[in-house]
Amino acid sequence: MATDQDILSEARDAFEECVQAEADNRAEALDDLRFARMAEQWPEAVKKQREREGRPCLTINRLPAFIRQVVNDARQNKPSIKVKPVDDSADIETAEVLNGLFRNIEYISNADVAYDTAVDFAVSCGFGYLRVDMDYAHDDTFDMDVKICRVANPFSVYGDPFSESADSSDWMRAFIVDRMSKDAFRRKYKSAEEVDWEGLGYTSLNAPWAEDEIIQVAEWWLREEVSRKLVRLSDGSILDAKQYEKAKDYFDVLGLSVAGERDAKSWKVIQRIMTGAEVLEENDWPGIYIPIVPVYGDEVNIEGKRHFRSMIRDAKDPQRMFNYWRTTSTELVALAPRVPFIGPRGAFVTDAQKWSTANSVSHPFIEYDGAVAPARQPLDTGGAAGAMQEALAASDDLKSIMGMYDASLGQRSNETSGVAIRSRQREGDTSTFHFIDNMTRAIRHLGRVVVDLIPHVYSGPRILRVIGEDGSSKNVPVNQPLTVGEETPQQEAEEVRQAVSRIYDLTTGRYDVVVEAGPSFTTKREEAAAQMTELMRAYPPAAPLIGDLLAKNMDWPDSEEIAARFKAMLPQPVQGQNPALQQMQGQFQQLQQKLGELMNDKALESRKLDIDAYNAETNRLKVTQPMMGPQQVQAMVLQTIQQLLASPDVLPGGAPPAGMPPGPPPAPQFPNQPPPGGFFTPGDPAGNQSPTPEE
Repeated sequence: MATDQDILSEARDAFEECVQAEADNRAEALDDLRFARMAEQWPEAVKKQREREGRPCLTINRLPAFIRQVVNDARQNKPSIKVKPVDDSADIETAEVLNGLFRNIEYISNADVAYDTAVDFAVSCGFGYLRVDMDYAHDDTFDMDVKICRVANPFSVYGDPFSESADSSDWMRAFIVDRMSKDAFRRKYKSAEEVDWEGLGYTSLNAPWAEDEIIQVAEWWLREEVSRKLVRLSDGSILDAKQYEKAKDYFDVLGLSVAGERDAKSWKVIQRIMTGAEVLEENDWPGIYIPIVPVYGDEVNIEGKRHFRSMIRDAKDPQRMFNYWRTTSTELVALAPRVPFIGPRGAFVTDAQKWSTANSVSHPFIEYDGAVAPARQPLDTGGAAGAMQEALAASDDLKSIMGMYDASLGQRSNETSGVAIRSRQREGDTSTFHFIDNMTRAIRHLGRVVVDLIPHVYSGPRILRVIGEDGSSKNVPVNQPLTVGEETPQQEAEEVRQAVSRIYDLTTGRYDVVVEAGPSFTTKREEAAAQMTELMRAYPPAAPLIGDLLAKNMDWPDSEEIAARFKAMLPQPVQGQNPALQQMQGQFQQLQQKLGELMNDKALESRKLDIDAYNAETNRLKVTQPMMGPQQVQAMVLQTIQQLLASPDVLPGGAPPAGMPPGPPPAPQFPNQPPPGGFFTPGDPAGNQSPTPEE
């Protein structure tokens, strides 16, 4: 077994290899970041010389506007994770729960901040990073949650120098370093323990592990290949032996047993927190990926060495030229000598004091002597005009290098029609789309890391909050235990088995991740409302038919209530209702109300059996009415009710109800022809057909 000294020696060698491999990329990225975001755009020697001479060094930084166009476009079109089932043990409903759980993880982690920070650094300096971590869900619980964390300092991450993947899925090692004072190190990692700086070997460390009072602490992530045991169940599904043991009761309920097993290759990830002199912690990571995800900018591979370039890497020289020529034009105009007045001798005797200050003070009038008025000499602006022209040329170079022109920046240009403006904007989006596409790749791998962790972190019975695409949330039970034993009655066991379909087991099945990039749900809803409004303007008759959908997509208070009222005004066929059936249902309700009033009379108690017979007849007609015409059903119901109400036992004296014709009603007449297939008897569970009345 390796000792701490062996581990530390290996870690220091690995870190030195990562530093050397990333030296060029990090130097260029740091220069890009300072140049574009801190406006450090003048060479230091030139700047000092001009300051000594009292000459200006103007910086008109145009690069942040280009960067914000790409970054804010990514903010408006955030990629969204979609989980898809892969094997037979996975199902669509559980995949939807995983989708909602991932959105909840993003919400509690403020993942949008992590995404924005990573893409901002990728555009500004060539690379940014995301990371996945685990933490307790609350201060008073043992339940863990997955967190998506932002990396505020991309220069603190050192990736695998031998990686070739675009999303770090093949990383075998990585470092995250943090430099802190000795006092901060003691408080965070040693608590009240006194640190033996000399005995532990800190004094013999070289930079960057130790410098004066600064100590470097590193997370060393190491990924190793290991073997694991797989089991094949009697239904053909395959899963890890450890997962099977955890959910053995579940599979016993389903009647599944182990039909075979074999060894397979897998991955083990270890996290070591260390300094150059000691190992502070060693933790086993439950996933198979190193939970650090890079977001790359423009990638170029030259002879096996990967170079990561920012969007503004080639635009720095035009920006320097722009600064120089704008400074030159300003300098020529500001330092040019004051233009004198020329006139005959004696012309400036009168108001001599005003004439001497004519170039610096505004006088309402100045008098002169003689017949010829003094005249001002023209200003020589040739040099300044040339400098301004060069500045405009440098500005055009900036746009052409980054492929973003005035239309992309929201400025007026030579395009006049909306189609031309949108086409130029689309060209600008296309020239920078690879930055957003690289962000999509990174989030796809981030989704794989999270989905790989979920069965380990959310392994016990819990009630989890899941968030829908529209922002609505609900709680769902996951990994609930099943209590079915041999002594459980068969009917109860069957009910439990049926309940299995309503329990989401996050520990079984394999799921893959796809990413959809586009507008958010809110943006889609706003766009749908705008398009429906345009449709109603172009085709006004559509307004009564889609008014409820338009109100539903509006961001108003009580928009759902407004949509429900519009929907109630829709024609019945649009609501999915049959007007004839609606009319018949109304007649049924009126007849039932009439019978209810008659039932209040004590004289009707003796006719309860007849009333029950009527109800049975009514129920039969409700079942058979889809196969009969509305007129036939209506005639049969009315004749039956009239016959019942006209019975002498229903009303005192045998008098018919008001509005009924005197005398016995005619016997009910059934249709001459039965419906296709004969009459259906509701009480027959087999669906056998009863003979027609003629039979």
